[in-house]
Amino acid sequence: MSDRTLKKRNNKYRYKAIKKTNIVGPIIFFLLFVIISAFLMITCAGVLIVYITSSKLEPEYKNISYMAQLYEMNQGKDNCYELLDASKMEYIIRDKDGKDIHVTGNDTCAKEAEQLELTSMGDSIMAYEDIEIRYLFINDNNLGIDLGMFIKAIKDGDSEAVIEDLEGSGKGELLGFPIWFSVPLDNNEEFIGKAICMTDINDVILILVLGGTLVVLLAVFSIVALINGIANVIRQRKAVNIFFADDKTTGRNWAYYMVYGEKMLKSWFNSKNNYAVVSLNFKNYRNYCLCHSAEEGETILQRIYTELAKCIDRREICTRASSSTFSLVLKYNNEEEVKKRILNIIDLLESVDPTHNFCFQAGINFIPAKDDENGKAIKRNIIDLEVEYNNASTARATLEETDESGVMIFDSVFVDEMKWIDTVQAHQEAAVRNNEFVVFYQPKYDPSTRQLDGAEALIRWNSPEFGFVPPGRFIPIFEKNGFITQIDHYMIKHVAEDQKKWMDQGFRCVPVSVNVSRAHFAESDLAEQILSMVDTAGAPHNLIEIELTESAFFDDKNAMLGTIKKLKEYGFSVSMDDFGSGYSSLNSLKDMPLDVLKLDAEFFRGDFQEGRGKIVVSEAIKLGKSLNMKIVAEGIEEKSQVEFLAEEECDMIQGYYFAKPMPGNEYEERMRQIYKFVEEDESKKEQVVEAEHELALRTQILKKY
Repeated sequence: MSDRTLKKRNNKYRYKAIKKTNIVGPIIFFLLFVIISAFLMITCAGVLIVYITSSKLEPEYKNISYMAQLYEMNQGKDNCYELLDASKMEYIIRDKDGKDIHVTGNDTCAKEAEQLELTSMGDSIMAYEDIEIRYLFINDNNLGIDLGMFIKAIKDGDSEAVIEDLEGSGKGELLGFPIWFSVPLDNNEEFIGKAICMTDINDVILILVLGGTLVVLLAVFSIVALINGIANVIRQRKAVNIFFADDKTTGRNWAYYMVYGEKMLKSWFNSKNNYAVVSLNFKNYRNYCLCHSAEEGETILQRIYTELAKCIDRREICTRASSSTFSLVLKYNNEEEVKKRILNIIDLLESVDPTHNFCFQAGINFIPAKDDENGKAIKRNIIDLEVEYNNASTARATLEETDESGVMIFDSVFVDEMKWIDTVQAHQEAAVRNNEFVVFYQPKYDPSTRQLDGAEALIRWNSPEFGFVPPGRFIPIFEKNGFITQIDHYMIKHVAEDQKKWMDQGFRCVPVSVNVSRAHFAESDLAEQILSMVDTAGAPHNLIEIELTESAFFDDKNAMLGTIKKLKEYGFSVSMDDFGSGYSSLNSLKDMPLDVLKLDAEFFRGDFQEGRGKIVVSEAIKLGKSLNMKIVAEGIEEKSQVEFLAEEECDMIQGYYFAKPMPGNEYEERMRQIYKFVEEDESKKEQVVEAEHELALRTQILKKY
């Protein structure tokens, strides 16, 4: 897993942690607090009311018990019921079979008795619910009260539950809640008396005060919890804003882009929209900071971000992705519209500072909406915004070699190229270990004598998996990833071994030049490395020529000069390749003690035959010879060019006119045909020269291989 992927996941996890930790907890706590507090309030109110009711029913039960005893004492007497009725109590006397023997008052007693435990009494008693006024009920041996009906009775003054003011009580209206208590008699009969739970205004006030207190406490704690929850929401939003804030532009950062960008693309509501992922780079940023300051660089980034933010609407995203690169997600109707829009944005940004000429390069990766077979938009459930952005960055990277603004649209070709780069990098180490890289040799000839005077070693890759891979497909990759230094070692080692082998076989060996990358010259012991490899192979130092590209001379000149001097002290010759291909520096020729100057093939293209090209080449040859350097002309393909260079006394010619690059065995065969001789005599040497002429004529057909 890449570091960038890990960072992306960590950003998402941290964002989720911020969201959950600071807001979800307080919300859950607040809801639980309200629910538990309400439950406790109702429970406490119910317990209090039941306690008051039970305490008031105890004397009622004792009174009924007394009446039952009075009945037993006077049972059978003529005035028995008169004595009982004088108490004005409503009662029922039932036999053992449950039949009513005598009823006084309104019989609203239920038929089935239940056990009841009053809180003020230790023993269980039998009680009946009142079927007409059902405020009190019996549940699991406990007395219960219907709070809803109770509150309604208090509020409405329910006439059926209200008993008018008792004479002389001075208590005002009373609320009465009926229940029937049963007292068993000795003769298996049952005395059932109607008990009235009388609740006066003081009881109501006590209940209301307690209930009000609980309500106030609940309200206070609820308000505190609510305020705390709101404060946490505010803190959470501040934390999210800090998390998504960019430290340079004070706008949005890469984490915001990944979290909200993916969320937007995956949204079902946006599935019908087309989106373009854009990577926009401010190419002049580093130079601007060098010329001014880092603080001014940040200021210009802020101005760029501000202008970008003005160019997008609220349903689009703009953030800073890295140092001077901005990431965008834009809606579009058609691709040309997006490209034109980006070009207009670039035009606007180029003038963000009128005193400077800024360059902006953009890569675009389109993510169009897709429909199913029924024509309905398909939700983008599986999409990785980082991959889509990397594709846009890959398209933009193709513009990096230029210093001009531009827009590049991502294509599948870029994917294939990136896959090839990954493939090459995955196989590079094994290719060296297995000697899959092959050394090709391109001969260099004296244009006057047609004699072989040198060769250049060129690399090819003969892969068992990919076949024969030309150097243009892997050398640029090695130059970027640094593996080119190992290729340099590989080439020097194999060329030295070949030279040693051919020398031992009696061939007339000529110097072979080997390219050494400019990156290699950063190593202070490069000359010692080359010396060790050549000595290990046993090849003479004068048969190895170290070839540097012209661009290498624009690096650290002191380090370069030190390495060249060491190489020459060790007996190696040093050449400048591709002279004239770039911005040639005459100071380099003045300062560097080079042995060979190779004229770039471009000297011989275009209007070379018109005269100006010949003048430049002629003067370059004279300049090189004045500095005691041998001159090699590359890319020679025409006979007229050979004749001209012979007249100008150019030392060697390299090109398809004489020979293409060839494998080592073919180069060896060429030396065998011409230079291997039995005796050192003049007649043999003359034969060698004649054979060179004949070979030059035969090899002209090998042009443009």
